[in-house]
Amino acid sequence: MKHAPATTQRSQIPTHAAILPSMDILKGKTAIVTGAASGIGRASAMLFAAEGAAVLALDRAVEVQATAAAIRSAGGQAIAVVADSSAEQDVADAVATVLQEFGGLDVCFANAGISGGLVPFFEETAERWREVLNINLIGTFLLAKHAAMHMVTRKRGSIICTASVAGLRSGAGGIPYSASKAGVISMVQTLANQLTGTGVRINAVCPGLIESGMTQPIFERARERGTENKIGQLNPLQRYGVPQEIAQAALFLASDAASYVNGQAIAVDGGLSSSHPIVIGRR
Repeated sequence: MKHAPATTQRSQIPTHAAILPSMDILKGKTAIVTGAASGIGRASAMLFAAEGAAVLALDRAVEVQATAAAIRSAGGQAIAVVADSSAEQDVADAVATVLQEFGGLDVCFANAGISGGLVPFFEETAERWREVLNINLIGTFLLAKHAAMHMVTRKRGSIICTASVAGLRSGAGGIPYSASKAGVISMVQTLANQLTGTGVRINAVCPGLIESGMTQPIFERARERGTENKIGQLNPLQRYGVPQEIAQAALFLASDAASYVNGQAIAVDGGLSSSHPIVIGRR
């Protein structure tokens, strides 16, 4: 049996996520998205708004204002907040702002995170661990906490957290990053049970290799070497992903279509986490 010739990495990446017409999946809902200045956060904020949600976009980078401006120019509702998602008062203020400006909170996407770099084990420091855990894990907890405090009074709501395939098993990130994302997954499972009977759902999305600001050095080095077509080759789809693909998964979890999905960590990784390391046979 002959196989079709391989195509380039870029031609395999679907673009439909960015051009599908709105179905008003989140019409009438309100949402907070952190890490919304770029990458997955920006793509998610824009998709949520395109699907009818009023969005508060939060990031410590001032570029988050451009995200909100792009949403408004497209006819959506959005406000930008430049704040630190790992600072409890900033998070509490953001929740208060969305309640004041939009009258409620239905969805929160705790997406803000940093990689911490790939540092050898014996060169890691407690300071780097604290920074990564503070943003990736504690910041995620803080938004879940303050969002849920409002959501439980309404007996509904969806909390989404960005974890990673690095939180599922080794080989996809540095030590503190991987530990922080494993913590996010455990927290989601634990909080789903802590919120029993409240009607509030909490889930995690676990991206694989996505082209974003966090991973840009990987892509830049590969392009300099002329090996871009090898990025993502270890997963069954043999390609990397784009932020819009993670945004689509977050949209599902935010929507009523996921009304029976709770306490889950959903991998969106081209199938990378489906297998132990193997050598793919030549065709």
